Amino acid sequence: MLLAGEESSDDSQQALATLCRSYWYPLYAFVRRQGYAPEEAQDLTQGFFTRLLEKRYLRDYKRERGRFRSFLLASLKHYLANERDWHRAQKRGGGAAPLSIDTLQNGEQRYSLEPRSNLTPETIFERQWALTTIDHVLDRVRGETDEFDRLKAFLIGDESRIPYRTLAAELGATEGALKVSIHRLRRRFREILREEIGHTVSEASQVQEEIRCLMTALFPSS
Repeated sequence: MLLAGEESSDDSQQALATLCRSYWYPLYAFVRRQGYAPEEAQDLTQGFFTRLLEKRYLRDYKRERGRFRSFLLASLKHYLANERDWHRAQKRGGGAAPLSIDTLQNGEQRYSLEPRSNLTPETIFERQWALTTIDHVLDRVRGETDEFDRLKAFLIGDESRIPYRTLAAELGATEGALKVSIHRLRRRFREILREEIGHTVSEASQVQEEIRCLMTALFPSS
C-alpha cells in the first residue's frame, strides 16, 4: 500500500490499482450510507481517489500510525467535509481517473443489494472491507488449488451438508486424501489472509486483532 503514495512508476501505479480495487466499494458504500445520491456518491468516490493520486496524500500515511483502513476512512471523512458541493468533485479528474464509470455504476448495483437497515456508515464500511478482503483471499487460493470450486464450501459454507464420502467419490479420492486436501486448503487460506492483513497494519502483532475485527464485521452476532 505504501508504494501507491510514491512517485510515478510501474510499481506505484500497480499499487494504486490494488488500492482502488480493494477499497473503492467499501468507501463508496460509506458515502452512500451518508445519504448521498448515487451520482453524488460516484463523483465523490472518484474525486477522493483522484485526490489521493494527484496530491500523493498516501505519503502522509505512516505505518507506525496503525491500520491503513482507519487512515483511509479518516481521509475520506476529511475529504467529504471539504467537498459538500459535489459539483466541485465532478469538475476534477483531468487525465487521472483511477475508477472507471462502469466500475462506479457497478458499485450502485452492489449497493442496491445491501440490506435496508439502521447500520451506520462506519459499520457498512467495515463489513464491505471484510467481504472484499475475503474475496481477494479466495481468489488467490483459487489460483493455487485445482479443485477449489468443489472444496470452497469447507472454507465459507456449511460443510456439514457435504458428506466427505460422497465428495471423495466424485473427486476420485479416498476420504483420507480429501481430508488432507481440505486441511491444506484451510491452512493456505489462513496464511494468505494473514498476508493480506499484514500489508495494512504497522506491526505483525496487530494482524490477529484485525482478523478478529474482520470476523466481527462478517458475523456481528457471533
